[in-house]
Amino acid sequence: MSKESDIDLDEILVEVGQLGRFQVRTYCFILIPILFSAVYNSQYIFAAANVPYRCRVPECEATPPKFETNGWGSWALPDGAGRCERFVPIGTTCAPESFHQTNTKTCTGWVYEHTDSIVSTFDLACEEWKRTLVGTLHSAGLFFALPLTAYISDTFGRRVAFILTAVAPAFVGLGRSFSQNYITYVILEFFEAVVGAGVYSSGFILALEMMGLNRRVLGGNIISCTFALGQAVVALIAWAVPEWRTLTRIIYTPSFIFIIYFFLIEESVRWLLSKGKKKEAARIIFKAAAVNKRKLSPETIKHLTEEPNPSGDEKAKKRTEPEEKQSSLALQVLRSRVLMTRLCICSFWWITVTFIYYGLSINSVSLAGNSYVNYILTALVEIPGYCMSVLTLDRFGRKSSIMTAFFLCGISLIILPFVPENMQWLQTCLNLLGKLAISMAFSSIYIYTSELYPTMLRHSLLAVCSMCGRIGQIIAPQTPLLMAYMEALPYLVFGVMAATSALLMLLTPETLHMRLPDTVKQAERIATAPRSTRTTDVIVD
Repeated sequence: MSKESDIDLDEILVEVGQLGRFQVRTYCFILIPILFSAVYNSQYIFAAANVPYRCRVPECEATPPKFETNGWGSWALPDGAGRCERFVPIGTTCAPESFHQTNTKTCTGWVYEHTDSIVSTFDLACEEWKRTLVGTLHSAGLFFALPLTAYISDTFGRRVAFILTAVAPAFVGLGRSFSQNYITYVILEFFEAVVGAGVYSSGFILALEMMGLNRRVLGGNIISCTFALGQAVVALIAWAVPEWRTLTRIIYTPSFIFIIYFFLIEESVRWLLSKGKKKEAARIIFKAAAVNKRKLSPETIKHLTEEPNPSGDEKAKKRTEPEEKQSSLALQVLRSRVLMTRLCICSFWWITVTFIYYGLSINSVSLAGNSYVNYILTALVEIPGYCMSVLTLDRFGRKSSIMTAFFLCGISLIILPFVPENMQWLQTCLNLLGKLAISMAFSSIYIYTSELYPTMLRHSLLAVCSMCGRIGQIIAPQTPLLMAYMEALPYLVFGVMAATSALLMLLTPETLHMRLPDTVKQAERIATAPRSTRTTDVIVD
């Protein structure tokens, strides 16, 4: 909030009502696009799902070709399957003696079990990397979406950024459903993430900025749970409508409705005050108070209606002093071995949590059993993970809670590959336990990372860690390729990374009941500083 406004918004929110009817109504409106953002963030898992296929054998094919070979595959295809190679024909009939049983040749055509995925539509057989590239390009779009959305949000407002990123995917997503080739499809997949992936962050900020300090933890947890619910929703829709073109049109068309949000939700009062738009901010505050049936004090009304008029010199001084201070702090961080080491460790944590979080979701459809049920369970198990984060961080401490989550995740995923195939239920349980633990760690890392850095650079250093985390998200869609070398390799990699992150927790200090550091020196001395007698809230600057 700008200092020029001279308004304590947190105190005003207490008068208005920290979670009144106005906030609840707006909050519910915001949750709907966030749910859809989860749908769009994971739809490619089903649109680009793996499809069983085999080589086309013209000598034996029925008209039209059918995936089942009805016996002739045992002599026409290696191992009776022949995904990428077939036996060399030495005749023109489909008899066993018409195929060479030792010499093979590369397939030039394929027959697919179904046409629900882009794998069959664009004939991507034996090119697994093209299938997994879809998810990687979607994740790569986040690198452009985050700064683009941040610029729009800071320049034109939270509300504008939120509505634009909520509506834009409808145009690109529907366009992608008409793609006639693979190149067009992946380009639109990337572009859709660029214009639409920022809806979560912009909605998160818009929702939390209108809530009082004592309701932000609850509000953030509800948003996280809504995102998890959205992932389950897309699996349910894909289960009912598996064909990718129809699925894409069904899930993207509703986003056009969000255009009416220009008439349903208000701009962030904090953003308006930071931009000096006090009159518009006052209008919204008065409206919120009326909807919540609360009366503002005469002092508050006076603050909202009077017009401050600081001199030009004072304005210039207020603008330049923080910039100089932040520049100096940045140099102090770069020169601090403690904080730079801490930054590297935190970055590795973020890469680990995003890599495992998205990797488990993507690979869940490859587990034994119903792929849709597996994905739904993997999404819904996040909700108790988020709740456990809230319950354990203040009771058992940051380090022990997060370390336990990492170790629990690592152990369950390392054990999973050694479970016999006839114990599918145990494989599913271990996968769900790993997802629950990494969801708990993911939620907790946000808080813990914020508490390790000085106030003036807390947001910037948290952003560095978050951007590093996107590396894990980009690599995660490629993990199915590891199954070509060893079926269980993705889970072993996940488990090792989780265990490594848990051990790295030993190198960072506990922050429970510690006051937030304001300076670099205070941040360096967290491990040895005396603890406060009260738990302080994490303040996002």
